[in-house]
Amino acid sequence: MEKNLERIKATELQDRVVTAQEAAAWIQDGMTLGLSGFTRAGDVKAVSYALVERAKTENFKVNVFTGASLGSDVDRLFAEAGIVNKRLPFQADPAMRKAINAGDMYFLDHHLSHTAEWIRTGAIEPIDFAIVEALSITEDGMIIPTTSVGNSSIFVKHAKNIIVEINTAQPETFEGIHDIYDAGTQGERDPIPLTSVDQRIGTKGIPVDMERVRGIVFNHQDDSPSTIMAPDLDTKIIADHLLNFFRSEIEAGRLTEKLAPLQSGIGTVANAVLHGMIDSEFEHLEVYSEVLQDAVFDLMDAGKVDFASCCSITLSEPKMEQVFSEFDQYRDKIIMRPQEISNHPEVVRRLGLIAINTALEFDMYGNVNSTHVSGTKMMNGIGGSGDFARNARLAIFVTKSTAKDGKISSVVPFAAHVDHTEHDVDVVVTEQGYADLRGLAPRQRVEVIIENCVHPDYRPQMREYYEEALTRGGQTPHVLEKAFSWHESLAKNGTMLLKKEQLV
Repeated sequence: MEKNLERIKATELQDRVVTAQEAAAWIQDGMTLGLSGFTRAGDVKAVSYALVERAKTENFKVNVFTGASLGSDVDRLFAEAGIVNKRLPFQADPAMRKAINAGDMYFLDHHLSHTAEWIRTGAIEPIDFAIVEALSITEDGMIIPTTSVGNSSIFVKHAKNIIVEINTAQPETFEGIHDIYDAGTQGERDPIPLTSVDQRIGTKGIPVDMERVRGIVFNHQDDSPSTIMAPDLDTKIIADHLLNFFRSEIEAGRLTEKLAPLQSGIGTVANAVLHGMIDSEFEHLEVYSEVLQDAVFDLMDAGKVDFASCCSITLSEPKMEQVFSEFDQYRDKIIMRPQEISNHPEVVRRLGLIAINTALEFDMYGNVNSTHVSGTKMMNGIGGSGDFARNARLAIFVTKSTAKDGKISSVVPFAAHVDHTEHDVDVVVTEQGYADLRGLAPRQRVEVIIENCVHPDYRPQMREYYEEALTRGGQTPHVLEKAFSWHESLAKNGTMLLKKEQLV
């Protein structure tokens, strides 16, 4: 314990060390919690487990606000314990997803940059307890985050009470890579003075009012590893198509071989697309994103990425072991920021990002569904993809052209749920090819999407649908009574692929 106390350099706080169980006992039914954690990194662990244990003998529900998804099985355990009333702004756990779609909890899916704004204005429930993971607390009362910043700084600033969970498993070499900046109140704030990816504009830790620190808990547990899969043939082909698009932009004089700062969404496909750049001619790359996954560090190791800005580091188990044990070689190449800064429209537009995010499906006019399977069942949430797509220099969405062994087409006549309208989508890519939609009218977009992105098995029925739609006229022709027929076929027959007689 004495060695652990060395991490509380603000000595006036050393007498506030409590057990996780004691801290969890302060949480009452109906409260709102602001928990650190962003995509399985830097999440609160010990206090969360203690809350789940309490639920075995007590009935209570709380609102759970985070940065993004929680690791360490916290989202799963919360869902199974039935202690969540409302969850926001993102999750990625199957058990929680099941509870959301069953109506057992409320889920507020919204842009990741918006949570901080809502907390400032009081548009959502006030935070009763901010519970945040930390490396340490400095002498002047700054919380040094661990592997994510997320919404921790806004939670700490506005919460009525604060619990700090110091994780001694996290390497202290992380101290110094964080850059905490508060945008300020809307209508009164100055421009965010960030003009380059590697620029520092804030403090190395989260300033905290020590009077509101109710307790400090110690924990020793690594983050959960990411669940990304290794690149496969289809994702490699998608990456190759995207690289060819970049080459065409260079040839047209719109980009150089340094490209522009890259943003990449979470998940297997997005990680694989970045990974495909390792053997390319592109170099001196910069990354300005939410999450740094394996591919970014592989690109650093290959000498391709010079600098990366993020709000979270989420790695596979072997990559985590390698990076964290050798972190000194990455320290000067990384900055971690609050998510409202990493995702801020002002900064995204100023830096001119290339945003690469994953679609569940998109339709023949370029509308993208990122969240809802068959238009009704929540998958994970919109995350930050909307923050970037609306404001990036290039908004690119990638997906395989089919799913479930070809039973589902990821390109459909009409997206069953629209998160990103055709107005916010520049390029769509599948393993079949890419479609550059910029400057194209709706009917022109249909032609390039069918020709370049739709799987060959589905092209005949897509053309059949579109030809019938053309007879109805309109700026964006549709056969309204058949617009969701592919989704209906999936529900009834287990496949979107129609029989030949159905194409007549």
